[in-house]
Amino acid sequence: MTSMPEKRVFSSKLLSCLIAISMFFLILSCSLIFRIGNNSLVPRSIYNLIVVDHGSIEPKSSPCKELCSQSQPIQRAAASCDPNQAILKVYMYDLPREFHFGLLGWIGDPTRLWPNVGNFSKIPRYPGGLNLQHSIEYWLTLDLLSSNMRNVPRSCTAILVHNSSQADIVFVPFFSSLSYNRFSKIEGTGNKSTNDILQERLVEYLKGRDEWKRFGGKDHLIMAHHPNSMLIARWKLGSAMFVLSDFGRYSNQIANVDKDVIAPYKHVVRTIDAKKSPSFEERPTLVYFQGAIYRKDGGVIRQELYYLLKDEKDVHFTFGSAVGGGIRKASTGMAASKFCLNIAGDTPSSNRLFDAIVSHCVPVIISDEIELPYEDVLDYSKFSIFVRASDACKNGYLMNLLRGINREKWTEMWDRLKQIAPHFEYQYPSRPGDAVDMIWKAVSRKVSTLHYKAHKKNRYNMSQQFLNSH
Repeated sequence: MTSMPEKRVFSSKLLSCLIAISMFFLILSCSLIFRIGNNSLVPRSIYNLIVVDHGSIEPKSSPCKELCSQSQPIQRAAASCDPNQAILKVYMYDLPREFHFGLLGWIGDPTRLWPNVGNFSKIPRYPGGLNLQHSIEYWLTLDLLSSNMRNVPRSCTAILVHNSSQADIVFVPFFSSLSYNRFSKIEGTGNKSTNDILQERLVEYLKGRDEWKRFGGKDHLIMAHHPNSMLIARWKLGSAMFVLSDFGRYSNQIANVDKDVIAPYKHVVRTIDAKKSPSFEERPTLVYFQGAIYRKDGGVIRQELYYLLKDEKDVHFTFGSAVGGGIRKASTGMAASKFCLNIAGDTPSSNRLFDAIVSHCVPVIISDEIELPYEDVLDYSKFSIFVRASDACKNGYLMNLLRGINREKWTEMWDRLKQIAPHFEYQYPSRPGDAVDMIWKAVSRKVSTLHYKAHKKNRYNMSQQFLNSH
């Protein structure tokens, strides 16, 4: 007969074994939940932050919406940026919140000017839909605010400094595109919109700052990505460096490629995993376009191309919008197409180009006046087809060109698209080589030219000062 102590020992061992087995299945279940992907109970972006190696870029499927669902700050240890390693030192004005996060409805702690960006649940969300196209101001500001936080792993290209004399550039945190999109209508009995009032206040503020007076605003960075943003202020602040989508609605005196930075739109279709990207044979549609067809100015070419291509075999050319599942349909359509048309609209650029890039659908760019992001370091001809508008409108020209591109040549461009697509991902925290990082590097290259001109202008100033002092 087994003694009572032996029974207790046996029971204790059995209980320990059951606990160990339970823990094993619990850990396995958690791992599967993390790895399921888009249908996971854990948002993919959070999975990336916890599991994915930060040395590589893992694009997120949506902006801060997923990140902000978390109730706790990031706990992963990460070294803060070393100011000596950053290539761009940025001073940011402490503008009142109504110029930036207040436009998102953020109230927060009244004693705080900025949200706590180290805690994702405290970050105001940017409105979705087509508003996201011009959300560049949001991502750059978040990146700067997090640059001195040890608990936010990020790219270290730009870092925030608190002394303007130590800065390479002065950052103006006005969410101008959001201001235009949401507050450009006159409300009530007033005669000015909130957007107009903010622009006037911004001009007055900047013109009174010593930092502006030092170089006449040439070392200031102002975001005006929406083509209709800053309509009042742009004429008075034109000496500054602008972050734009294109130069379509600017005079050359106000904006030009020598001083300003072209930034990509925030794409609205889903990003295709490079390892799962459909190949040549898996894309049955030859040519894809879905969007507004009847446009003004340079966009009249869309109508001409519609009548040329609408009845062609293997061509999808139809009207489409973001509502009624339009973004979802565009995601599916681009992923099933070999070539995606990017045709000039009311302005030379459109978000469609960047939707095509992250869909790995070879862009066909028909926009003679377009300026492209990072083109000084990125050769678009390696992954895009450029067609002059006058040629595209010739009967048969475009279809003969695209049908003549064989599988081997298309695959070369497709492979390149998969390599460069991460350069067009906006995300928080930023990663090396993503859109935020690439924009800061583009700004740095402009700043180098700015400093060169300033230093050259000062060549004989010191000699003159010596003469005047005697």
